[in-house]
Amino acid sequence: MVMKETTFVCNNCDAQFLKWTGRCLECGKWGTIEEAPLRYRSGQASSKKQSSNKFQISNLKLAKKVVDLSQTKNQRPMDRIRTGFAEFDKVIGGGITPSSVLLLGGDPGVGKSTLALQIACLKNLAVLYVSAEESESQINSKIIRFKDYKIASQGGKALKFVNEDNVETIIATIIQEKPQLVVIDSIQTIYSEEVESNIGNINQIRTGTAKLVALAKSQSVGIIIIGHVTKEGNLAGPKTMEHLVDTVLYLEGDKYKQYRILRAVKNRFGPTDEVSILEMTKEGLRPVVNPSKIFLAQAHHQPGSVICAVAEGSQVFLVEVQALVSKTYSNYPKRQTSGFDQKRLELLATVISKKAGINLANFDVYLNIAGGLSLKEPALDLAVCSSIISAYLDKVLPEKFAVFGEVGLGGEVRNVAKTKERVKEALKLGFNKIILPYFESEVKNAGLIKIKEVKEIIKLL
Repeated sequence: MVMKETTFVCNNCDAQFLKWTGRCLECGKWGTIEEAPLRYRSGQASSKKQSSNKFQISNLKLAKKVVDLSQTKNQRPMDRIRTGFAEFDKVIGGGITPSSVLLLGGDPGVGKSTLALQIACLKNLAVLYVSAEESESQINSKIIRFKDYKIASQGGKALKFVNEDNVETIIATIIQEKPQLVVIDSIQTIYSEEVESNIGNINQIRTGTAKLVALAKSQSVGIIIIGHVTKEGNLAGPKTMEHLVDTVLYLEGDKYKQYRILRAVKNRFGPTDEVSILEMTKEGLRPVVNPSKIFLAQAHHQPGSVICAVAEGSQVFLVEVQALVSKTYSNYPKRQTSGFDQKRLELLATVISKKAGINLANFDVYLNIAGGLSLKEPALDLAVCSSIISAYLDKVLPEKFAVFGEVGLGGEVRNVAKTKERVKEALKLGFNKIILPYFESEVKNAGLIKIKEVKEIIKLL
């Protein structure tokens, strides 16, 4: 039987099909299926099956020289490129590693370009800023904004700019200029001549990233690539783009509010448990020195308001969790949240109904993390449950109470990490009563209230 010599491939997600269809069954895009030749023809494939398992020496490539790691373990590690932005350097482990590629993702308008340009301006490094979206005058206007900001006072003396969207031209420019650091703003706006698809296409993004990674390794240059985030919160383009680079950072936050969280989700050369809390100002992004005081500055002592001690990386700070419970007028009660996972809210609402004896089936539940933060900390569970119960009963939790702990499906309150640090931060800010898991034995203090089950919150109220 003669095999087909062609197949049909989606130019958006690379899915393969035996016949042409108008719509890709994998990604759902229309008009993206194209005919493509198979890698091997039928005759080649059958001859491969009939061939001997023995390799011919002439078909083998020359072996590459191997390295004995036991002889290199005492070598001095590579010096990192310290940008001068202390909070950024902390998140990535002390600075940018030479020959590495860092991917900076975030929602449109959250401040990715601002952060990248600030980093490019801070230190007297040879930096090449590549942008296909903005002109020289637009970049200059941003730099002028940074002039009054104390850590950006050098004003980008060593910063060079090029407006280009062709990746081959960009690579040639980098080789010619030999910068120490390159910023690509953004990967969705550049294209390769080797790929026949539109700018922003999944194949263009993958090819452009792969070429820049290869360049970084060969030229010993650090590269920061800016990438946009989709509605689902993932980096636009293939998920494989994250696997191609060495470090992946997300700049999180609401563009309509002033606070941002910079966190690492992948780092080959450093930790992934560090975060940095930043504030967007007219002079650029600035580190938040004491986040607890800022997030609690406008906290209201009222039903549904609970203070929680959260840990993000090495930072521990207090935030206000707000809940509103109202009778529903539809067949399906709402569960809406801002700054907290909605599915987690639905789960905790079910636990409260089942294990705490509070029926929320006929009530809408709205939850908000004050300050525009987006948090996924397990220790928020108990504070979320407490705020919902407080709002439902219309009872205020006693003043100067702080809460933290994870809640299980059985309504049990479980231990969380960094208990000592959480208690210390709460006591420092004047919270003399702290509700935490019963089985937590790390700390002892007269102000600790240890509970086993979430229903015990009702008694405290």
